Amino acid sequence: MLLVIVVALLALLAGLAANRWLRPRLVDSADDEGMAVKDLVGPLLTMTVLLLSFVLVTANGSYGKAEVAARGEARALDQLVETAEYAPAAERARIQAAAVCYARAVRAQEWPAMADGNGSPAPSIWSTDVRQSFKGLAGQPVFGMLVAADNKRSDEREERLTQATSSIPPVIFWFLLATLVITVTALGICLPRKNNRGQIVTLVVITALLTTALVIIRDVDRPFGGIINITPTAITEAERQAHRDFTANHPATDLPCDNNGNRQTA
Repeated sequence: MLLVIVVALLALLAGLAANRWLRPRLVDSADDEGMAVKDLVGPLLTMTVLLLSFVLVTANGSYGKAEVAARGEARALDQLVETAEYAPAAERARIQAAAVCYARAVRAQEWPAMADGNGSPAPSIWSTDVRQSFKGLAGQPVFGMLVAADNKRSDEREERLTQATSSIPPVIFWFLLATLVITVTALGICLPRKNNRGQIVTLVVITALLTTALVIIRDVDRPFGGIINITPTAITEAERQAHRDFTANHPATDLPCDNNGNRQTA
């Protein structure tokens, strides 16, 4: 984000400098009109539409899929906890405890890691515990429902981790940044040398708008980091409900993990 702002500012300064020292050598020294403010509207609209198109595609793609996956994972985990109510007491306690710890590990460890496009091995420890508890339920009616709910949770988590990585290839981002530099520099060269206060203000506004659009593209492309991010609200609510059910069914039993989803040692 800082790189985009710095490069755009340098491009603006280069355009203004070229207008002051390079333009007199390229055109008649008596020319003081140059490009009118209305002539800047065309490139502004073109670049704005182009960049906003990328923003819309990114927002409806990576960001939207990531949000749906995060909510779907929380719903699947909640369904897993509720289905465990039909299992025998021993398996029910293990499944619900592992579900609480899984949600804590996702919230406290995997969510911050996704800001950089990474995952965490902590939730996998508890999902393994869940699957191991299914072994004693083979052949029972509840077995199929539990497996289906856990498979749904696993699929949604995989989708969430996939969307945490950048969906826009670096070459496209650098192409957009180069386009911004060329556009702003070219417009700066076309400004008149005299009576150009209105044109300079317009150029500054155009630079700010294009830079903001590119920053938004960069920010939305990583849905779990930056300003426009997806918060772990759904998985936190699933954790609360799972903890409530576990406490109601097993009030004298402690959870096997701490508040961050790390396994407690004996």
